[in-house]
Amino acid sequence: MSSIFSFIKRHRFIIFSIIIVCGFVAAIELNSGRSPLGPDGKFGWWDNNIWGSENSQRVADVYSFSHIIHGMLFYALMWFISRRLPERFKKKFQKKHWLLAALIIEAGWELLENSPIIINRYREATIALGYVGDSVLNSTCDILMVVIGFFIARWSKIWFTILLIIVMELGCLFWVRDNLTLNVLMLVAPFESVKTWQSEGH
Repeated sequence: MSSIFSFIKRHRFIIFSIIIVCGFVAAIELNSGRSPLGPDGKFGWWDNNIWGSENSQRVADVYSFSHIIHGMLFYALMWFISRRLPERFKKKFQKKHWLLAALIIEAGWELLENSPIIINRYREATIALGYVGDSVLNSTCDILMVVIGFFIARWSKIWFTILLIIVMELGCLFWVRDNLTLNVLMLVAPFESVKTWQSEGH
């Protein structure tokens, strides 16, 4: 038990940052009427059917890999920013602050993603025709996936992180014909030919 308390004490900034950001997102989404567990009200650990109503409602799904990549990219972004800060700010902007910044960015995206404007955009421009937004459970777990990706990038060699990103992107592309790259592309500048190709995998 003492080792647990010692771990919490050593990493209290990171732990409380995660709890506060996840709690903040959950509170806003619940207040806006989002479902805690999805339309069916059932808890689930995993769903791999991107066409089903359970997609984006469980703890994890195919798009969890995209959020892990978010974490890796956020780490790279914080590294890039920190190297260009004036010397007097570099010591203050520690890696625990990098994570907090990544959490805040992801929290902002989760709230935006579950707003009517983005939900409708997904329905119109992508293959997510029946998308109703994430459950609160899925949103908060997406943030935790970012944490996983962030620490993988922090503790791994650059080449290994890049390799993982490529594997996850190609894996999802061949598995469900969708990944982070296509998701962003179809949300920002959709191609009907890509949408048709993706739909053929249904």
